Amino acid sequence: MKNAIFEDLFVLELANNHWGSLERGLKIIGDFGQVVRFNNVRASIKLQFRDVDSFVHKDHRQREDVRYIKKTVATQMPWDSLRAMVKAVRAQSMLSMVTPFDETSVDKAVEFGVDILKLASSDIRDWILIEKIAATRKPVIASTGGSSLRDMDDLITFFNRRGIPFALNHCVSIYPSHDSEIELNQIDFLKNRYPDNVIGFSTHEQTDWQFSVMMAYAKGARTFERHVDIDYQGVPVSPYCTLPEQADQWFKAFKKAQEMCGAPGTAKRIPPEKEVKYLNELVRGVYARADLPAGHVLTDEDVYLAIPLLKGQLSCRELMRGEVLRAPVTQDAPINLGDIDSPYSADSALRRMIDDRGVSPLPAEPDARLRLASKD
Repeated sequence: MKNAIFEDLFVLELANNHWGSLERGLKIIGDFGQVVRFNNVRASIKLQFRDVDSFVHKDHRQREDVRYIKKTVATQMPWDSLRAMVKAVRAQSMLSMVTPFDETSVDKAVEFGVDILKLASSDIRDWILIEKIAATRKPVIASTGGSSLRDMDDLITFFNRRGIPFALNHCVSIYPSHDSEIELNQIDFLKNRYPDNVIGFSTHEQTDWQFSVMMAYAKGARTFERHVDIDYQGVPVSPYCTLPEQADQWFKAFKKAQEMCGAPGTAKRIPPEKEVKYLNELVRGVYARADLPAGHVLTDEDVYLAIPLLKGQLSCRELMRGEVLRAPVTQDAPINLGDIDSPYSADSALRRMIDDRGVSPLPAEPDARLRLASKD
């Protein structure tokens, strides 16, 4: 189910890069909030919530050989600190977002007033957690990393039937990803298969902050996600993380993509006035092949078409057989709208358009029409 909250939204994934430090987390939020404001984009900071005491089995908390356990325990933060980070996100005028990995974390996200929930790629078949998330009625984003087609169909059906705003991100869960691994054509596949949902692009690239977002936007992705971090206190930055200066490139590339793509692909664009004016100067105008008297009925042999098209002149677009001249026209002179008896004359908007388009005529000979009239 589509919802405006997902449109042109950048999701800045903080994950555990604050390393359990509230100070570091608040600095990341502040540094990226500044870049977001400077670029005037819609963004959210996404945190990860785990009720670590129940999430990791008590008999395995001290294990050093399982990286996920070791990192989860090492970066554990008290709920008050996580609440403070959510509050800091709002203070930066960004949306707050959380990936909850357990049911207690869902409750805490609701308690803290989080705007959007994210379903982690690892949890796309955890229906206990999915049902808990759905019960909040909050907008949800999920990523397709490692999923099957059945997994995606089930998620879309589940959330759409319940009327819960749901967006689906194309994602390759390879950290970091190389350009040859990001599979941007999957955006086309997802948009065609799920036309009623916003499709996004979540990426873990290590080399590019410009081309992929421009291509993804052009293909129709409307929410974009990356991991973010800062170079601070000598803590190593993972190669798939985005630094503030790289986020600046990312946002600017997105703006350029918007500018170049223009109007939505669901409707015909409206040509700007300068484009219409340029093309009108290439349109052929109607000229008299010989001296023609008032009352003459025009035939194909009486006229020819040539550039330039002059202001007020009939063009090849309006010429019809059988027009009656209201006034005489000299050889090689333009035949203007006011010179003929035509249904076009009754359309005031069309008259204004014809009067305003084309180029200015050359100064007319003062006695040209008098000369023609004297022949009658």
